[in-house]
Amino acid sequence: MTDKVKILIVDDEPLIRDALAFKLTKEGYMVDTAEDGEKAIEKIDEIQYDIIISDVMMPFISGFELLKILKERGSHAPVLLLTSLNSENAVLKAFELGADDYMTKPFSPKELSTRIKKLLKKNEPE
Repeated sequence: MTDKVKILIVDDEPLIRDALAFKLTKEGYMVDTAEDGEKAIEKIDEIQYDIIISDVMMPFISGFELLKILKERGSHAPVLLLTSLNSENAVLKAFELGADDYMTKPFSPKELSTRIKKLLKKNEPE
């Protein structure tokens, strides 16, 4: 299953973006990256992703704005938001906007892998 799963990682921090891409590629996923929300939208317009992992705090278009745009466009790809904002308001806003999951930085790469698998399983056609 993982050999066909396409994941988009959106994060303005190159170290996090590259580390996640390396780990998920090693796990057998097809991974694309974008350094901000604008670049992410360009990629989403060209490719249908199975899951989108996005930082919240980014220049140009934040993760919250990206999530809102995706939902307005009718995207069904699960969205997992990553952020250093560890406030209840940020978590509530993420879920109100339609996020499928939310993790605060720093996070465990193993936990991220488990959450990705769970989101993919939940999104499988019946």
